Amino acid sequence: MKKLFATLLFLFVFPVAAEQELLEPDKAFAFQAEVVDGAIQARWDVADNYYLYRGKIRFEVDNPAITLGEPQLPDGKIKDDEFFGQVEIYRGGVPVTIPIESGSGDFTLTAHSQGCADLGVCYPPHRQDVLLTATGAAASTQDKPSLQDLNDDLGLNQGDDEVLHPDQAFAFSTEVISADTVRATWQIVADHYLYRDKFEFSVKQGDARVGEVELPKGKEKEDEFFGKIQVFEGEQTLTVDIPLVRTRGEAGEVELAFVYQGCAEKTGICYPPIRKSETVKLAATNQITQADDSEPTAQTGEQQPMSEQDTIAASLQAGGILVILTFFGFGLLLAFTPCVFPMIPILSSIIIGQGDKITTGRAFTMSTVYVLAMALTYTVAGVLAGMLGENLQAAFQNPWILSSFAAVFVLLALSMFGFYELQMPASIQGRLSEVSNRQKGGSLTGVAVMGFLSALIVGPCVAAPLAGALIYIGQTGDAVLGGMALFALSLGMGLPLIAIGTSAGKLLPRAGGWMDAVKAIFGVLLLAVAIWMLERIIPDYVALWLWAALLIISGIYMKALEPLPADTSGWHRLWKGLGIILLVYGILLVIGASAGANDKFRPLHGVFAGAGGAGAVQQQKLEFRTIKTVEDFEQELARASDAGKPVMLDFYADWCIYCKDYEKYVFTDQRVIERLDNFVLLKADVTDNDEKDKALLRSFNLVAPPAILFFGPDGEERHGRRLVGAMNADEFHNHLNMMSF
Repeated sequence: MKKLFATLLFLFVFPVAAEQELLEPDKAFAFQAEVVDGAIQARWDVADNYYLYRGKIRFEVDNPAITLGEPQLPDGKIKDDEFFGQVEIYRGGVPVTIPIESGSGDFTLTAHSQGCADLGVCYPPHRQDVLLTATGAAASTQDKPSLQDLNDDLGLNQGDDEVLHPDQAFAFSTEVISADTVRATWQIVADHYLYRDKFEFSVKQGDARVGEVELPKGKEKEDEFFGKIQVFEGEQTLTVDIPLVRTRGEAGEVELAFVYQGCAEKTGICYPPIRKSETVKLAATNQITQADDSEPTAQTGEQQPMSEQDTIAASLQAGGILVILTFFGFGLLLAFTPCVFPMIPILSSIIIGQGDKITTGRAFTMSTVYVLAMALTYTVAGVLAGMLGENLQAAFQNPWILSSFAAVFVLLALSMFGFYELQMPASIQGRLSEVSNRQKGGSLTGVAVMGFLSALIVGPCVAAPLAGALIYIGQTGDAVLGGMALFALSLGMGLPLIAIGTSAGKLLPRAGGWMDAVKAIFGVLLLAVAIWMLERIIPDYVALWLWAALLIISGIYMKALEPLPADTSGWHRLWKGLGIILLVYGILLVIGASAGANDKFRPLHGVFAGAGGAGAVQQQKLEFRTIKTVEDFEQELARASDAGKPVMLDFYADWCIYCKDYEKYVFTDQRVIERLDNFVLLKADVTDNDEKDKALLRSFNLVAPPAILFFGPDGEERHGRRLVGAMNADEFHNHLNMMSF
């Protein structure tokens, strides 16, 4: 168990840590200080995704003649910290004033602090020294790196050429020019330049966000580091006005973050990205721009959030074994979803069908062949979907195909119950039974065929990792890396199946009454798989009747209605108890189906509410407008934009398992209904998978449902909020709350 946990930890934590390399403490928590008017003005500039503990900050001096007063620390934010419980923390700029109560002369100020990175690493206590002079007037600070230090940090030796500190090469300042505009200015010295595309602007704290920033046009330059780019050259003043979108009109402070990068022309040094934080005071205004529903764009520094599948697709660009291992880990998680569960009784019944002839080695071989066939099918189908935009799995969700495959499972289940032998002549069972019997008779080819069909028909679910791989293949055409990721994903999904199938050959009894009971159990499970598949194409109440029949008949076979002799063993009593539970639940399903219920997990939901209650239940569902084509969507989107309303577009299909879950459990949640009250709700029903459905999916770079897209009142999609795959009501409600609609 410990090894399994360590493996999972490696798969999911190590790739994140690799992407977000930890900064050195002095860079994560840059410290500076100077003496101004008899007090020390100190400041930490905390890097993004890092924070300092307020309670760990303290100061001391090495000169006994200098006496310091109580440091004046700003209020922090409360955080429920995994290391210290509820604490106050700082992010961004942390200004501190330390009064000098008495003394003068040179002294070393030692700042003690401790902080952490958001990815879960906590640094040990850290100290930073600054040499200062207390003279009663402004004193100098020597916390900035020397020129030699800068050369050392950059790994360069420039000889006698002067290397300016970034603050000298690109002197930076800000000023407030209106209640919603801040002007940033850079004085660029000769033989230096700033990259135009490296500027980022964002709001760290405060009631505002950065609007669209318009940078002036730069000069074309062939740069040795980044190729052909635009730059702002030296001996000029660069001025940029930064618009702020404010939601309230009260005066207040806003902390802005700036990122920029440049180079020295003469020495050839390219400075690392420079990060600055400035707190500005904004006056009250009565002309506040109402918060629109647009999200900050990449040009404004507050990067537009990426959806999960887009993030996964982007991670494939890095390549390497870690990406493949990560997809294998994703597959392990997907192995415990409703799309993979039905494969357990399918594979197990193949193993059980061998009877007492099965060995552990044989069970392992058959399980591995089944999983490899499934993995290869997922890979090939995925690569084709990514490159051609055609979803092969969706094509197999045809009612005739699903019905035929369900019939095969019924035949296999009947053989488990002993109604006939698997090897009986084809003249009696017909060609279909002959094929199924041959597949179950131990042929590895037959096992591979079952794995192939299971991948296409049983599990057509779309999840974020799968969608991410398909997006990557479609955008780059790199079928090799995308296919490797899909294959690793499929192997992760199949690993538990191999474990279960192998254990079936080792742990299950070889012969006798126990073996008959085990085969009967798997016969019931195969019937359950058949009903589960038919749920995609039959009405809900019919499915409830089928589930009820299965449970009631199973309960009767388990002697739920028969009295037990006095000398009955504990196992028989347990068996009967389980039979009674199945019988009772089956009866509840009958009642629910008769009353019009549609949820097998809540069969009596709304049954006893009466006529008024039924109407109330009906009102708890979201009302969608159904669209079929791209033109239908564009018309509805235009109407919503004219009305100033956002839009939610739900891609749905009857054969999509997760789509049904959204319908039953998410779109009936009262919190979700209230949150979507102002939305125009559209549903794209792609059940038929015809040319119009395919064109609509391709227009949004999708291959199959479920997918939920959000559009603002301006008619633009919020790509970072796109959802692909399953999500429960709590997660969906939280997702909605993250948007500014």
